[in-house]
Amino acid sequence: MSALLMLSAIPVMSANGCSHGSKFTDYVNPWIGTGGHGHVFLGANVPFGLVQLGPTEHTRGWDWCSGYHISDSVLIGFGHMHLSGTGIGDLGDVAFLPVAHCCETEAKFSHANETVRPGYYAIRLQEPNVFVELTATKRVGFHRYTFGADVTRAMLRIDLNQGIGWDHVTESKINQESPTTISGYRRSEGWARNQYVYFTAEFSTPVKIKKQQGDTIMVVTIEDASQPVMVKCALSPTSIEGAKANLKAELPGWNFKETVAAADQAWNDELGKIDVMTEDDNVRTIFYTAMYHTMTAPSVFSDVDSPFTNYTTFSLWDTYRAAHPLMTLIHSEKQPDMAKTFLKIFDQQGKLPVWHLMGNETDCMVGNPGVPVLADMVLKGFVDDKEKAFNAMKTSAMLDERGMNLLKQYDYLPYDKDSTFETVAKGLEYALADDGIARVAKLLGKSSDYKYFFNRSRAYKHYFDKKTGFMRGLGSDGKFREPFNPFNTIHRQDDYTEGNAWQYTWLVPHDVHGLASLFGSEQRFIEKLDSLFIVSGDMGAEASPDISGLIGSYAHGNEPSHHIIYMYNYMGQPWKAAKLLRQTMKEMYFNDYDGLSGNEDVGQMSAWYVLSSVGLYQVEPAGGKYIIGSPLFDEAQINVGNDRTFTIRAKNNSQENIYVQSVKLNGKPYTKSYLMYQDIVKGGTLDLEMGSEPSAWGTQAKNRP
Repeated sequence: MSALLMLSAIPVMSANGCSHGSKFTDYVNPWIGTGGHGHVFLGANVPFGLVQLGPTEHTRGWDWCSGYHISDSVLIGFGHMHLSGTGIGDLGDVAFLPVAHCCETEAKFSHANETVRPGYYAIRLQEPNVFVELTATKRVGFHRYTFGADVTRAMLRIDLNQGIGWDHVTESKINQESPTTISGYRRSEGWARNQYVYFTAEFSTPVKIKKQQGDTIMVVTIEDASQPVMVKCALSPTSIEGAKANLKAELPGWNFKETVAAADQAWNDELGKIDVMTEDDNVRTIFYTAMYHTMTAPSVFSDVDSPFTNYTTFSLWDTYRAAHPLMTLIHSEKQPDMAKTFLKIFDQQGKLPVWHLMGNETDCMVGNPGVPVLADMVLKGFVDDKEKAFNAMKTSAMLDERGMNLLKQYDYLPYDKDSTFETVAKGLEYALADDGIARVAKLLGKSSDYKYFFNRSRAYKHYFDKKTGFMRGLGSDGKFREPFNPFNTIHRQDDYTEGNAWQYTWLVPHDVHGLASLFGSEQRFIEKLDSLFIVSGDMGAEASPDISGLIGSYAHGNEPSHHIIYMYNYMGQPWKAAKLLRQTMKEMYFNDYDGLSGNEDVGQMSAWYVLSSVGLYQVEPAGGKYIIGSPLFDEAQINVGNDRTFTIRAKNNSQENIYVQSVKLNGKPYTKSYLMYQDIVKGGTLDLEMGSEPSAWGTQAKNRP
């Protein structure tokens, strides 16, 4: 059965694009990305919730990073926390599993017996015969187990040991406080090196301990399973008492149906922040599923009584590119607390987050990706204490770790001095982060800091080899690494991170025109850019599996490529971008299990689609310049907060009419091929006249970004 068939029937659409009796959640297919290398979470949660309650399978390799893959059919529990789209696994914490015998640790199942929609997951197990239903609030997982009449002894296994197999327990406690309450905590070491999670579970009917293995596993029997057995399990990052307070505040009652409805409404409200008009229900489903995937994380990581909403799961090397720029448009109300979270992390660890997970810095991936995200929030007006934010960015960039000591000494990272490799990728990422610091320094009138970080942001030029036209590893002697093959790459052991020279030569999103000047002329730059989408070569047996979704050597399946197509606008050739954008949206996103060209990467892969399909994309990581592309939809109404709507209308839009002919902003002719953030969030209307042939729109130098 295909994922498309597993989606509930799509309602009939009216002429204006609005559906009869349907909701935005009707167009979400959570199965997208559960196959291939998508690594998405499947289960029940609410937008940005701490709890992601869903099925967990054995870890059988890389494609089980989320704890679930469509190719598998064995469950080890229903864990309360999962990751979505990552390349490393963790979590699966506090797992429940109905068992027929107290020694059982797994259950076989059929995907034909699964049902999933936003905020709700259900499955019928055969052994034991039980119908499992799951839903959630932000901090509470809500279970309902309906045991068959043939089940003589209903039992549940509560497992603090299993996780999803990527970590191990270092300390735990599980205790029955009363006939209906079990509580405890789990401390583990994995990707998050020192993770704590506390829980309290309330049962709708008394339970007795059947078997207990130390402080990690408890099997309980349910005294009366003649009626559906419900369990409310609240989590807290701070304490058992915090979990109890979260439970009391978020889910005091026992109405499972109402909780499912509330979760659906929470999703519907967030998905409704962009209302798209199209006659293509398949594209509509891909779009709203993409929006859905952007809201699993960052996830809440604080109790209900916290002075502000603290967040976690920041896959910043991925998400600074599109996910965070999307959030600043449609989740503006969350940005102040996001910024406070960044500054709290800085207070705790002395630097901004790199890849922060459950209160732990993993230092995963390269560069200072938290810097451009915070800089963007400052420049867009979301940060009250701009001085503290600037100090956090500057301090983070002046540390002596992760190659930055070499950057300060040489003005670049020599490959022969850095034992951890990936110096080109690091150097380019540091440069774009330093550009964000320079922009904030300029805003605050810090002239010396501006000059210093502006100069560092242009250090990318050191890696450019004019002879070959590629970014290359440079030694301390000023010579490029030899031998050189722009296609070949050894995962984690060369000059690039999950990529090769063809992909990394373009990683200068903050200074596209400066990069173009290195080629000698715009024409040579364009010729090289054209070649990217045509050439292909042997990347070698040890190439990263992340290099996927290829058009020539453009790799849409991995994030360093995501801005590249939009560089054509900077060169006055937006029609080339339009053609490639339509091709990418059509070929790299599907309504099927294997519906993504690479890992979801905690929302980034889908955020690219959301922004691109409405016709916008922020190339420069900080500052709010959104490039106009080629929208898929006839109309997209974007709720930008403060009771304002920005509407993008594409007249005569079709699969053939992909090129912008002319533009009007709020009824007046508009010739630029980009919009500024402030133009968008004021609300208004952008009208695009589309056609089947390229036009002169956006070609003149004064109209380019």
